[in-house]
Amino acid sequence: MSTEQSHRPVLLTESVDALAIRPEGRYVDGTLGRGGHAAEIARRLTAGGRLLCIDRDEAAFAGAADRLAFCADRITFLHGNFRDLSRLMDEAGMDLADGMLFDLGVSSPQLDDGERGFSYLHDAPLDMRMDRREGLTARTVVNEWPEADLKRILYTYGEERYAPAIARAIVQRRAREPIETTGELAELIRGAMPGAALREAQHPAKRTFQAIRIAVNDELAAVEELIPVAVERLAPGGRLAVITFHSLEDRIVKQSLQGLAKGCICPPDFPVCTCGQSPKVRLVTRKPIQAAPGELEENPRARSAKLRVAERI
Repeated sequence: MSTEQSHRPVLLTESVDALAIRPEGRYVDGTLGRGGHAAEIARRLTAGGRLLCIDRDEAAFAGAADRLAFCADRITFLHGNFRDLSRLMDEAGMDLADGMLFDLGVSSPQLDDGERGFSYLHDAPLDMRMDRREGLTARTVVNEWPEADLKRILYTYGEERYAPAIARAIVQRRAREPIETTGELAELIRGAMPGAALREAQHPAKRTFQAIRIAVNDELAAVEELIPVAVERLAPGGRLAVITFHSLEDRIVKQSLQGLAKGCICPPDFPVCTCGQSPKVRLVTRKPIQAAPGELEENPRARSAKLRVAERI
């Protein structure tokens, strides 16, 4: 069985079911990847339905197009960043959507393609750009950003407790010669960490690579911008489903949806509301949906996945 055939997206059934798809509805898959979620959404649409498939990585479209050939008449592919959702929907002629799905994990093709520089398991040029049209690369972050900024992103985006030691090691090494590859960086990280950290189950470079990838692609800011815009572009009763893979993203999604569900932003001690803001969504899931044991056995990557769902009022 090929990789494409065997690939199963995380929380596939749960996330697509959460959209409560209408056969002739209008939907957005804002993170196309290999097209697994999109294929399941499209299977539930009739010829009158429509699905916009967005991805910032142009390489996603070739494989996904083959996978989605059976429903090509229902699909529009759009190359772009989901933070530009409103503009992309306008370009596609879609005013409001009946449902939107965003899987915020790094797609498997990006990790599998050693030349993209996302993985600490493959030696490749330091890149990590999801959209190769962008200028900032991991090489620039590693070799040019000040030590204080490196330490900040390792703490904030990677939750790396050894951030000072790793940032210091990077700066000392690049003073002698540039750090060019993922292999060099991973080995440098390993050398900066104490023995106890090296005995942990996860790879010592995992948190640092995550932090640099988030910085290169400005991922957290994109999510912060996305949620309110996505809600505004949902039709009444439309559903928004978001899958996150680490606590930083999940916190943003959770707090954004809670704020939109609350509406009023007046201080608690105000006797009456003066802000005039009303709730825009109803939380369908107050606690995140996580993968069932069967899925975890097949795909350990699903262990950290959390699905949150809200409905437009």
